[in-house]
Amino acid sequence: MNLAEEIRLASARQLSRRWFLRECGVGLAGIAASSLLAREAAAAPGPAAPNPLAVKPPHFPAKAKRVIYMFQAGAPSHLELFDPKPELTKRDGQLPPAELLQNYRAAFIKPNSALLGPKYKFSKYGQAGTEFSELLPHTAKLADDLCLIRSMQTDAVNHAPAQILMNTGSQQFGRPSFGSWSLYGLGSESENLPGYVVLTSAKGTSGGASNYGCGFLPTLYGGIPFRGTGDPVLYLSNPKGVDAKAQRASLDTLHQLNDLALAEAGDPEIAARIQSYEMAYKLQTSAPELMDLSNEPPHILELYGIKDVKVSNYARNCMLARRLIERGVRFVQLFHEAWDQHGDLTKAIKKNTEDTDQASAALVTDLKQRGLLDDTLVVWGGEFGRTPMVQGGNDGRDHHNRCFSMWLAGGGLKRGYVHGETDDLGFNVVRDPVHVHDLNATMLHLLGLDHLRLTYRFQGRDYRLTDVHGELVKPLLA
Repeated sequence: MNLAEEIRLASARQLSRRWFLRECGVGLAGIAASSLLAREAAAAPGPAAPNPLAVKPPHFPAKAKRVIYMFQAGAPSHLELFDPKPELTKRDGQLPPAELLQNYRAAFIKPNSALLGPKYKFSKYGQAGTEFSELLPHTAKLADDLCLIRSMQTDAVNHAPAQILMNTGSQQFGRPSFGSWSLYGLGSESENLPGYVVLTSAKGTSGGASNYGCGFLPTLYGGIPFRGTGDPVLYLSNPKGVDAKAQRASLDTLHQLNDLALAEAGDPEIAARIQSYEMAYKLQTSAPELMDLSNEPPHILELYGIKDVKVSNYARNCMLARRLIERGVRFVQLFHEAWDQHGDLTKAIKKNTEDTDQASAALVTDLKQRGLLDDTLVVWGGEFGRTPMVQGGNDGRDHHNRCFSMWLAGGGLKRGYVHGETDDLGFNVVRDPVHVHDLNATMLHLLGLDHLRLTYRFQGRDYRLTDVHGELVKPLLA
């Protein structure tokens, strides 16, 4: 190597060293000072991370503050429960009119299947004389408190997409659920429990966690499933050898590290993580107390039909729903999948109503006597209806998306009111149709939220629960 080459390499080494010391903290002293300041910042009690679940004002004064949604997955038959059809009974066993079946799409049965008359009788209840099935003696007694919709419509004909559409406004996976939108728009009044709690019974749901997921909203807004036995949330109890003091110390250290990361990155998922850790800590005391029904008065347990407070079932979930909203939870959703009667309809739907009718009605009664019904929105319904045509030999009904029934009660709704009408066979809506998007727009309105303004920007566009659809159903409003 000649002299010129040695000088060039020495100059390059000197330049590289000067650049490193200048750019990485103005020398070694700067590096040490930066490290010291970082440690002091971590130890200092800086400003707390904002709580993404803090209560937010609605767009306008709300009629309802919270929601209990009793989702009857599997699709209850409106023809056996809420929508009496004497003409269908007369035509039992006949073929449906050919013009009725033009462009009709069923999930399984052939369009030329025979008509099946309703299997149970209806009677009039309440001052308005609303007709309910003999299968619903407890719900029928609430006729003057309920807002019954007989003209629901949906786009989907199979369970998973229909359930997801009902709960998220889309048949596609990945959209936020109604409960998540509610939490995003309003926050939660509960400090020790999640703002959105999910309770399941029977078989769960065909749509799975997408029915209560947060989609593209921050994780914090998703529904939290509570289990019926053991820890309400998995791994809620401390592992052996970890006491409360050690757990609190580790959480405080983790909180400091996450605060630094949040300040640097500004990622909302970090704020959600901070809040989730703190919520899990609070849940260790609040959740077991919530789930313990042993202190409920005997007459309240009897009202719901609860014989054993430790048995996890639909009735227990209804009572837990009341206890959750009493503790400030914004949205409680019950999922009970048992209503898919393609066959054995007469026996199975009787069993389903025996399992759910008393407790569903008891929840409304209990809320009313506690003064909570006026500002609580209660919803009961599934993802679609059932066909007037028979399936499964001579005792079953297929999926039917052209019309079905739901009932609502509580804040801001007309009481003792029936909305919409279907034809003589319970096949098509003939008056005042209500699409899923219309129902969701109306429910948001009752919560003080304008479905057109409740948006979230994702991948370059503003999304909302009702997508590009939905109209407020004003006749439902008190």
